[in-house]
Amino acid sequence: MYPGSAAHASTDIDAEELKGFSRSIAELHWLLLILVILYFFIPIRVITDTDALVVTMIAYSIFVLTFRYLNFQARETRFKLAVETWAMTGFITTVLWYTGLTESPLLNLYLLVIIACAITLGKVMTLLEVGLITCCYLLMGFKVHSVDIFTPTTFTMLMAQFSPFLLVAYITSMLASDILSAKRKILHLSQTDDLTGVLNMRAFNILLDKEIERANRYRTPLAVIMIDVDGLKSINDRHGHAAGNRLIQSVSTTLKQCVRTADALARYGGDEFVILLTRANHEVAGETAERIRKAIANTSFDMNGQCINATASVGMAGFPEDVLFAEDVIEKADVALYSSKQAGRNRVTLYDASLDGMAACA
Repeated sequence: MYPGSAAHASTDIDAEELKGFSRSIAELHWLLLILVILYFFIPIRVITDTDALVVTMIAYSIFVLTFRYLNFQARETRFKLAVETWAMTGFITTVLWYTGLTESPLLNLYLLVIIACAITLGKVMTLLEVGLITCCYLLMGFKVHSVDIFTPTTFTMLMAQFSPFLLVAYITSMLASDILSAKRKILHLSQTDDLTGVLNMRAFNILLDKEIERANRYRTPLAVIMIDVDGLKSINDRHGHAAGNRLIQSVSTTLKQCVRTADALARYGGDEFVILLTRANHEVAGETAERIRKAIANTSFDMNGQCINATASVGMAGFPEDVLFAEDVIEKADVALYSSKQAGRNRVTLYDASLDGMAACA
Protein backbone atom coordinates (compact mmCIF):
# COMPACT_ATOMS: atom_id res chain seq x y z
CA MET A 1 0.00 0.00 0.00
CA TYR A 2 1.21 3.44 -0.83
CA PRO A 3 2.62 4.95 2.39
CA GLY A 4 0.78 8.25 2.29
CA SER A 5 -2.58 6.57 1.75
CA ALA A 6 -1.86 3.98 4.41
CA ALA A 7 -1.17 6.77 6.90
CA HIS A 8 -4.55 8.39 6.20
CA ALA A 9 -6.42 5.09 6.49
CA SER A 10 -4.53 3.91 9.59
CA THR A 11 -5.15 7.22 11.36
CA ASP A 12 -8.89 6.97 10.79
CA ILE A 13 -9.01 3.34 11.92
CA ASP A 14 -6.93 4.08 15.04
CA ALA A 15 -9.18 6.99 15.97
CA GLU A 16 -12.30 4.83 15.77
CA GLU A 17 -10.56 2.03 17.65
CA LEU A 18 -9.51 4.39 20.45
CA LYS A 19 -13.09 5.65 20.80
CA GLY A 20 -14.27 2.07 21.27
CA PHE A 21 -11.51 1.33 23.78
CA SER A 22 -12.35 4.52 25.66
CA ARG A 23 -15.99 3.51 26.03
CA SER A 24 -14.92 0.09 27.34
CA ILE A 25 -12.53 1.65 29.88
CA ALA A 26 -15.31 3.96 31.09
CA GLU A 27 -17.57 0.96 31.72
CA LEU A 28 -14.70 -0.81 33.47
CA HIS A 29 -14.29 2.12 35.89
CA TRP A 30 -17.89 1.84 37.02
CA LEU A 31 -17.73 -1.96 37.17
CA LEU A 32 -14.79 -1.71 39.58
CA LEU A 33 -16.65 0.76 41.75
CA ILE A 34 -19.80 -1.37 41.83
CA LEU A 35 -17.84 -4.49 42.83
CA VAL A 36 -16.07 -2.63 45.65
CA ILE A 37 -19.34 -1.09 46.87
CA LEU A 38 -20.99 -4.51 46.95
CA TYR A 39 -18.06 -5.89 48.93
CA PHE A 40 -18.26 -2.90 51.30
CA PHE A 41 -21.82 -3.80 52.24
CA ILE A 42 -21.31 -7.60 52.14
CA PRO A 43 -17.68 -8.16 53.21
CA ILE A 44 -16.16 -11.63 53.38
CA ARG A 45 -13.23 -10.47 55.51
CA VAL A 46 -13.10 -7.68 58.05
CA ILE A 47 -12.45 -4.23 56.52
CA THR A 48 -9.65 -2.70 58.56
CA ASP A 49 -10.61 0.93 57.95
CA THR A 50 -14.11 1.57 56.60
CA ASP A 51 -13.73 5.35 56.59
CA ALA A 52 -10.55 5.18 54.50
CA LEU A 53 -12.25 2.80 52.05
CA VAL A 54 -15.21 5.18 51.66
CA VAL A 55 -12.83 8.09 51.02
CA THR A 56 -10.99 5.95 48.45
CA MET A 57 -14.22 5.17 46.58
CA ILE A 58 -15.29 8.82 46.60
CA ALA A 59 -11.86 9.99 45.41
CA TYR A 60 -11.87 7.44 42.60
CA SER A 61 -15.38 8.48 41.55
CA ILE A 62 -14.28 12.11 41.41
CA PHE A 63 -11.25 11.14 39.32
CA VAL A 64 -13.41 9.24 36.82
CA LEU A 65 -15.95 12.05 36.54
CA THR A 66 -13.25 14.70 36.16
CA PHE A 67 -10.90 12.82 33.86
CA ARG A 68 -13.53 11.39 31.55
CA TYR A 69 -16.61 13.58 31.57
CA LEU A 70 -15.22 17.06 32.10
CA ASN A 71 -12.76 16.43 29.24
CA PHE A 72 -15.20 14.65 26.94
CA GLN A 73 -14.12 16.81 23.97
CA ALA A 74 -10.44 15.92 24.38
CA ARG A 75 -8.98 13.69 21.69
CA GLU A 76 -8.60 10.08 22.74
CA THR A 77 -4.99 8.87 22.95
CA ARG A 78 -3.30 5.71 24.14
CA PHE A 79 -1.47 7.72 26.79
CA LYS A 80 -4.82 8.82 28.21
CA LEU A 81 -5.94 5.19 28.37
CA ALA A 82 -2.65 4.28 30.05
CA VAL A 83 -3.21 6.92 32.74
CA GLU A 84 -6.63 5.46 33.41
CA THR A 85 -5.23 1.95 33.83
CA TRP A 86 -2.64 3.31 36.25
CA ALA A 87 -5.45 4.95 38.24
CA MET A 88 -7.32 1.63 38.30
CA THR A 89 -4.21 -0.11 39.63
CA GLY A 90 -3.85 2.52 42.35
CA PHE A 91 -7.52 2.23 43.29
CA ILE A 92 -7.45 -1.56 43.47
CA THR A 93 -4.24 -1.55 45.52
CA THR A 94 -5.73 0.90 48.02
CA VAL A 95 -8.91 -1.19 48.29
CA LEU A 96 -6.84 -4.34 48.88
CA TRP A 97 -4.88 -2.53 51.59
CA TYR A 98 -8.05 -2.21 53.67
CA THR A 99 -9.67 -5.54 52.76
CA GLY A 100 -7.01 -8.14 53.53
CA LEU A 101 -3.90 -7.21 51.49
CA THR A 102 -2.60 -10.29 49.63
CA GLU A 103 -5.38 -12.40 51.16
CA SER A 104 -8.16 -10.06 50.02
CA PRO A 105 -11.01 -11.67 48.06
CA LEU A 106 -10.80 -8.67 45.71
CA LEU A 107 -7.26 -9.50 44.57
CA ASN A 108 -8.60 -10.78 41.23
CA LEU A 109 -9.68 -7.24 40.33
CA TYR A 110 -6.15 -6.84 39.02
CA LEU A 111 -7.12 -9.20 36.19
CA LEU A 112 -9.54 -6.62 34.81
CA VAL A 113 -6.74 -4.08 34.50
CA ILE A 114 -4.31 -6.57 32.97
CA ILE A 115 -6.80 -7.75 30.34
CA ALA A 116 -7.89 -4.20 29.48
CA CYS A 117 -4.27 -3.10 29.16
CA ALA A 118 -3.32 -6.06 26.95
CA ILE A 119 -6.20 -5.44 24.57
CA THR A 120 -5.89 -1.66 24.31
CA LEU A 121 -2.23 -0.78 24.88
CA GLY A 122 -0.14 -3.65 23.53
CA LYS A 123 2.67 -5.82 24.87
CA VAL A 124 5.08 -3.18 26.16
CA MET A 125 2.50 -1.24 28.18
CA THR A 126 1.06 -4.51 29.50
CA LEU A 127 4.52 -5.54 30.66
CA LEU A 128 4.95 -2.20 32.47
CA GLU A 129 1.47 -2.49 34.00
CA VAL A 130 2.18 -6.02 35.24
CA GLY A 131 5.46 -4.76 36.67
CA LEU A 132 3.60 -2.03 38.58
CA ILE A 133 1.01 -4.51 39.85
CA THR A 134 3.77 -6.91 40.91
CA CYS A 135 5.46 -4.15 42.93
CA CYS A 136 2.14 -3.31 44.62
CA TYR A 137 1.55 -6.99 45.37
CA LEU A 138 5.02 -7.44 46.88
CA LEU A 139 4.54 -4.27 48.94
CA MET A 140 1.37 -5.75 50.41
CA GLY A 141 3.22 -9.03 50.95
CA PHE A 142 5.90 -7.13 52.88
CA LYS A 143 3.16 -5.52 54.98
CA VAL A 144 1.89 -9.00 55.92
CA HIS A 145 5.15 -10.98 56.24
CA SER A 146 7.68 -8.22 56.98
CA VAL A 147 11.27 -9.35 56.28
CA ASP A 148 10.10 -12.96 56.03
CA ILE A 149 8.99 -12.15 52.52
CA PHE A 150 12.62 -12.62 51.43
CA THR A 151 12.74 -16.21 52.65
CA PRO A 152 12.47 -18.78 49.83
CA THR A 153 9.33 -20.39 51.24
CA THR A 154 7.35 -17.18 51.69
CA PHE A 155 8.49 -15.61 48.42
CA THR A 156 7.70 -18.80 46.47
CA MET A 157 4.26 -18.98 48.06
CA LEU A 158 3.48 -15.36 47.16
CA MET A 159 4.67 -15.73 43.56
CA ALA A 160 2.75 -18.99 43.14
CA GLN A 161 -0.37 -17.14 44.24
CA PHE A 162 0.46 -14.34 41.77
CA SER A 163 1.44 -16.58 38.83
CA PRO A 164 -2.09 -16.72 37.31
CA PHE A 165 -1.92 -12.95 36.82
CA LEU A 166 1.35 -13.30 34.88
CA LEU A 167 -0.10 -16.12 32.79
CA VAL A 168 -3.24 -14.12 31.94
CA ALA A 169 -1.11 -11.12 30.98
CA TYR A 170 1.05 -13.21 28.66
CA ILE A 171 -1.80 -15.06 26.95
CA THR A 172 -4.01 -11.97 26.58
CA SER A 173 -1.24 -9.81 25.13
CA MET A 174 -0.27 -12.54 22.67
CA LEU A 175 -3.87 -12.99 21.51
CA ALA A 176 -4.35 -9.23 21.23
CA SER A 177 -1.17 -8.96 19.16
CA ASP A 178 -2.34 -11.73 16.80
CA ILE A 179 -5.75 -10.11 16.42
CA LEU A 180 -4.17 -6.73 15.67
CA SER A 181 -1.86 -8.27 13.07
CA ALA A 182 -4.78 -10.06 11.37
CA LYS A 183 -6.86 -6.88 11.41
CA ARG A 184 -4.08 -4.91 9.72
CA LYS A 185 -3.75 -7.56 7.01
CA ILE A 186 -7.50 -7.55 6.39
CA LEU A 187 -7.49 -3.74 6.28
CA HIS A 188 -4.63 -3.77 3.79
CA LEU A 189 -6.40 -6.29 1.53
CA SER A 190 -9.71 -4.42 1.69
CA GLN A 191 -8.14 -1.11 0.64
CA THR A 192 -5.64 -2.10 -2.05
CA ASP A 193 -5.74 -3.19 -5.65
CA ASP A 194 -4.57 -6.79 -6.05
CA LEU A 195 -2.45 -6.21 -9.16
CA THR A 196 -0.66 -2.98 -8.28
CA GLY A 197 -0.79 -2.69 -4.49
CA VAL A 198 -2.07 0.90 -4.65
CA LEU A 199 -5.41 2.00 -3.21
CA ASN A 200 -8.64 0.73 -4.70
CA MET A 201 -11.43 3.20 -5.48
CA ARG A 202 -13.40 2.38 -2.35
CA ALA A 203 -10.54 3.55 -0.13
CA PHE A 204 -9.70 6.43 -2.48
CA ASN A 205 -13.26 7.80 -2.40
CA ILE A 206 -13.24 7.83 1.39
CA LEU A 207 -10.09 9.96 1.37
CA LEU A 208 -11.43 12.17 -1.43
CA ASP A 209 -14.66 12.87 0.47
CA LYS A 210 -12.70 13.96 3.54
CA GLU A 211 -10.41 16.21 1.50
CA ILE A 212 -13.41 17.75 -0.25
CA GLU A 213 -15.01 18.45 3.13
CA ARG A 214 -11.78 20.05 4.36
CA ALA A 215 -11.41 22.08 1.16
CA ASN A 216 -14.97 23.41 1.39
CA ARG A 217 -14.58 24.31 5.04
CA TYR A 218 -11.17 25.96 4.95
CA ARG A 219 -10.87 26.79 1.24
CA THR A 220 -7.65 24.79 1.02
CA PRO A 221 -6.58 23.81 -2.51
CA LEU A 222 -6.70 20.28 -3.81
CA ALA A 223 -6.17 18.72 -7.23
CA VAL A 224 -6.92 15.45 -8.98
CA ILE A 225 -4.76 13.95 -11.73
CA MET A 226 -6.12 11.17 -13.92
CA ILE A 227 -3.78 8.97 -15.97
CA ASP A 228 -4.69 6.62 -18.81
CA VAL A 229 -1.99 4.29 -20.17
CA ASP A 230 -1.84 4.62 -23.97
CA GLY A 231 -1.98 1.54 -26.18
CA LEU A 232 -2.58 -1.12 -23.54
CA LYS A 233 -4.94 -3.02 -25.83
CA SER A 234 -2.35 -3.27 -28.60
CA ILE A 235 0.25 -4.54 -26.09
CA ASN A 236 -2.22 -7.18 -24.87
CA ASP A 237 -2.90 -8.21 -28.47
CA ARG A 238 0.77 -8.45 -29.46
CA HIS A 239 2.38 -9.76 -26.28
CA GLY A 240 -0.46 -11.22 -24.23
CA HIS A 241 -2.26 -10.12 -21.07
CA ALA A 242 0.75 -11.00 -18.90
CA ALA A 243 2.66 -8.21 -20.65
CA GLY A 244 -0.28 -5.85 -20.14
CA ASN A 245 -0.33 -6.64 -16.44
CA ARG A 246 3.43 -6.12 -16.21
CA LEU A 247 2.97 -2.73 -17.86
CA ILE A 248 0.26 -1.68 -15.42
CA GLN A 249 2.47 -2.75 -12.51
CA SER A 250 5.42 -0.87 -13.96
CA VAL A 251 3.36 2.29 -14.40
CA SER A 252 2.03 2.05 -10.83
CA THR A 253 5.59 1.77 -9.52
CA THR A 254 6.55 4.87 -11.48
CA LEU A 255 3.55 6.78 -10.14
CA LYS A 256 4.45 5.94 -6.55
CA GLN A 257 7.81 7.58 -7.09
CA CYS A 258 6.27 10.74 -8.53
CA VAL A 259 3.84 11.71 -5.79
CA ARG A 260 4.22 12.92 -2.23
CA THR A 261 3.56 10.81 0.84
CA ALA A 262 0.67 13.14 1.72
CA ASP A 263 -1.10 12.34 -1.56
CA ALA A 264 -3.27 9.34 -2.46
CA LEU A 265 -2.76 7.10 -5.49
CA ALA A 266 -5.40 4.62 -6.67
CA ARG A 267 -6.15 2.40 -9.61
CA TYR A 268 -9.27 3.85 -11.19
CA GLY A 269 -9.92 0.74 -13.26
CA GLY A 270 -8.27 -1.13 -16.12
CA ASP A 271 -5.34 0.98 -17.29
CA GLU A 272 -6.42 4.20 -15.52
CA PHE A 273 -5.02 5.67 -12.32
CA VAL A 274 -6.09 8.64 -10.24
CA ILE A 275 -4.07 10.78 -7.83
CA LEU A 276 -5.39 13.09 -5.13
CA LEU A 277 -2.97 15.93 -4.37
CA THR A 278 -3.75 17.52 -1.02
CA ARG A 279 -3.10 21.23 -0.50
CA ALA A 280 -1.66 21.53 -4.01
CA ASN A 281 -2.44 24.60 -6.10
CA HIS A 282 -2.88 24.70 -9.87
CA GLU A 283 0.80 25.32 -10.60
CA VAL A 284 2.13 22.52 -8.37
CA ALA A 285 -0.43 20.05 -9.67
CA GLY A 286 0.37 20.93 -13.29
CA GLU A 287 4.09 20.41 -12.72
CA THR A 288 3.37 17.08 -11.06
CA ALA A 289 1.18 15.97 -13.97
CA GLU A 290 3.89 16.78 -16.50
CA ARG A 291 6.53 15.02 -14.40
CA ILE A 292 4.30 11.94 -14.32
CA ARG A 293 3.84 11.96 -18.08
CA LYS A 294 7.60 12.13 -18.70
CA ALA A 295 8.32 9.43 -16.12
CA ILE A 296 5.86 7.02 -17.71
CA ALA A 297 7.30 7.73 -21.17
CA ASN A 298 10.70 6.68 -19.81
CA THR A 299 9.35 3.49 -18.24
CA SER A 300 10.09 0.19 -19.95
CA PHE A 301 10.64 -3.48 -19.17
CA ASP A 302 11.79 -6.63 -20.91
CA MET A 303 9.22 -9.25 -21.91
CA ASN A 304 10.57 -12.39 -23.60
CA GLY A 305 13.48 -10.47 -25.09
CA GLN A 306 11.37 -7.53 -26.27
CA CYS A 307 11.49 -4.07 -24.76
CA ILE A 308 8.00 -2.85 -23.93
CA ASN A 309 7.29 0.75 -23.11
CA ALA A 310 4.27 3.03 -23.15
CA THR A 311 3.06 6.57 -22.83
CA ALA A 312 0.14 8.04 -20.91
CA SER A 313 -2.56 10.63 -21.40
CA VAL A 314 -2.99 12.85 -18.36
CA GLY A 315 -5.76 15.19 -17.22
CA MET A 316 -5.70 17.51 -14.22
CA ALA A 317 -8.27 19.69 -12.44
CA GLY A 318 -7.82 21.73 -9.30
CA PHE A 319 -9.95 23.49 -6.73
CA PRO A 320 -10.53 26.41 -6.42
CA GLU A 321 -8.58 27.66 -9.46
CA ASP A 322 -10.12 25.37 -12.10
CA VAL A 323 -13.50 24.32 -10.70
CA LEU A 324 -15.98 26.20 -8.54
CA PHE A 325 -17.05 23.22 -6.45
CA ALA A 326 -14.61 20.75 -4.91
CA GLU A 327 -17.11 17.93 -5.50
CA ASP A 328 -16.60 18.35 -9.29
CA VAL A 329 -12.82 18.05 -9.31
CA ILE A 330 -12.61 14.35 -10.26
CA GLU A 331 -15.25 14.73 -12.99
CA LYS A 332 -13.40 17.69 -14.52
CA ALA A 333 -10.06 15.85 -14.36
CA ASP A 334 -11.73 13.10 -16.36
CA VAL A 335 -12.87 15.67 -18.93
CA ALA A 336 -9.27 16.92 -19.22
CA LEU A 337 -8.03 13.35 -19.61
CA TYR A 338 -10.51 12.77 -22.45
CA SER A 339 -9.18 15.90 -24.14
CA SER A 340 -5.59 14.58 -23.93
CA LYS A 341 -6.64 11.32 -25.58
CA GLN A 342 -8.54 13.13 -28.31
CA ALA A 343 -5.61 15.46 -28.98
CA GLY A 344 -3.21 12.61 -29.76
CA ARG A 345 -2.29 11.06 -26.39
CA ASN A 346 1.03 11.30 -24.49
CA ARG A 347 0.23 14.78 -23.25
CA VAL A 348 -1.10 16.67 -20.23
CA THR A 349 -4.30 18.72 -20.36
CA LEU A 350 -5.17 21.11 -17.58
CA TYR A 351 -8.90 21.57 -17.21
CA ASP A 352 -10.68 24.77 -18.16
CA ALA A 353 -14.35 25.46 -18.81
CA SER A 354 -13.94 25.37 -22.60
CA LEU A 355 -13.30 21.62 -22.46
CA ASP A 356 -16.86 20.94 -21.26
CA GLY A 357 -18.29 21.90 -24.62
CA MET A 358 -15.85 19.61 -26.48
CA ALA A 359 -16.67 16.68 -24.20
CA ALA A 360 -20.41 17.29 -24.60
CA CYS A 361 -20.12 17.30 -28.41
CA ALA A 362 -18.09 14.09 -28.35
